[in-house]
Amino acid sequence: MARPRHLQKSRDRGILRLPLFLLILGVASLAMWVPALHGLILDDHKTSRSFFYAGIIGIMVVVLVGLSMGNRVPRYSMPGQLTSLLASFAVLPAFLAVPVYEAIGNTTYLNAYVDMVGAITTTGLDVFSDPGRLPPSVHLWRALVGWLGGLLMWVAASAILAPLSLGGFEVTAKGEPGRGTATPLHMQRADPRRKLVVVTQTLAPLYAGLTLVLWILLIVTGEGALSALSHAMSVMATSGISAVGGVENGSSGLGGEMVMFLFMFFALSRLTFSSDTVTSGHSRLDRDPEFRIGLLIVCGVPLLLFLRHWIATFEVSTNTNELEQALRSLWGATFTVLSFLSTTGFESADWETARQWSGLNTPGMILLGLSVIGGGVATTAGGVKLLRVYALYLNGLREMERLVHPSSVSNEGRGNRRLQKGGAFVAWVFFMLFAVSLAVISIALAAVGADFEQAMILTIATLSTTGPLTEIAGTAPINLIELTAAAKLILCFAMVLGRLETLAIIALMTPNLWRS
Repeated sequence: MARPRHLQKSRDRGILRLPLFLLILGVASLAMWVPALHGLILDDHKTSRSFFYAGIIGIMVVVLVGLSMGNRVPRYSMPGQLTSLLASFAVLPAFLAVPVYEAIGNTTYLNAYVDMVGAITTTGLDVFSDPGRLPPSVHLWRALVGWLGGLLMWVAASAILAPLSLGGFEVTAKGEPGRGTATPLHMQRADPRRKLVVVTQTLAPLYAGLTLVLWILLIVTGEGALSALSHAMSVMATSGISAVGGVENGSSGLGGEMVMFLFMFFALSRLTFSSDTVTSGHSRLDRDPEFRIGLLIVCGVPLLLFLRHWIATFEVSTNTNELEQALRSLWGATFTVLSFLSTTGFESADWETARQWSGLNTPGMILLGLSVIGGGVATTAGGVKLLRVYALYLNGLREMERLVHPSSVSNEGRGNRRLQKGGAFVAWVFFMLFAVSLAVISIALAAVGADFEQAMILTIATLSTTGPLTEIAGTAPINLIELTAAAKLILCFAMVLGRLETLAIIALMTPNLWRS
């Protein structure tokens, strides 16, 4: 039986009587009781108490603020929602780091804060490189925070970024970035509060269900319960957080990697799990330019690496076990390419085989480039995004045609309907802003003691939200704990900037947005 409309509105107002940031704080506080219960089961009472007491403090803050607001209902304007999103990535980790700092005990609060910023922005920056240093409940908390950060981006993409033409929608929506006018038809007249509820109710069960299925499949392939859960959460959130130091250290083997490989495709296009942000063009996955260009990269790059190694092996090697090594090399390259393209950052157990098979090391520059490209718009992936790359590709193709036929008229095909007329220009603006951010942050890191290679890897890892690059892209892993306090704060700024994107920050500083 359908609920009466006045009761439905009353329930929505009860849920959203608090500001959006406090609602997120309340959810995070309740989530702290999950590792608290896990620590209690493992008889790790110190860790359990840290999370339990921190969760109580967070709930008390939310309740007291709610009582102080009384019957006042917040407006939930678009600028306010965007500000709440920014606060969730920059301010909320200060609270999330408290139980981590208390549970570990032998680290600084700044290290815990950097780790939590990396988790909630789905960067997965591995501050504590030794997995054995952290209690199992802290591993669970890191994966859970990254998972919640991914869910936040799923919801925010449709409820906040799409109406403002931000986060990649400025390429498709026929509106000015920060003041978008083209929104999905079913949401054009929706109240912002109601929109948040509808989007969350629609996507949260799907997100949790996919994670549960992946967790069960990883356990079936032989992975431990905690490791399987952290990997399942990390794949769905593209955070790259692992309780055992990476997929290569897990026990699921090739079967587990194949299962995770399939679920990584959800980061290539939002059409793989929802069509709620489609404003024009086709909603079919086989006609989605993001998914098609992602498949091209996933198939093309490993094949080129394979041919490069095969030619070198054909010339100098006499190994009789070449076929097995070739297949392992091809799989290791394919898994790792999709992992870094989706900005998850998991390394295949056969990636080392792919690197060493022919005696020619595969440069980390390939992984850096894949991470910069990133995944699909409105997914948990970071980077420049595939749709912007596609828009730039079409514009470049058109310019080359005009060199041959200067007076020719462009013939837009059906596959280009998702892009607005000036989409390539806006995509180029974002790309240049990304390049400027890359240069500024690299210079800032170099100014506080990092060498050129470290500064470049750290900058790309944070701006593209691909934290595992710090372990694999360079000639040697980067020890983040040894960085200066100033460098760690710069990394936090870069992670928030990479997750929220430069155009969103600029939109927040635009007076016209607040007057709208």
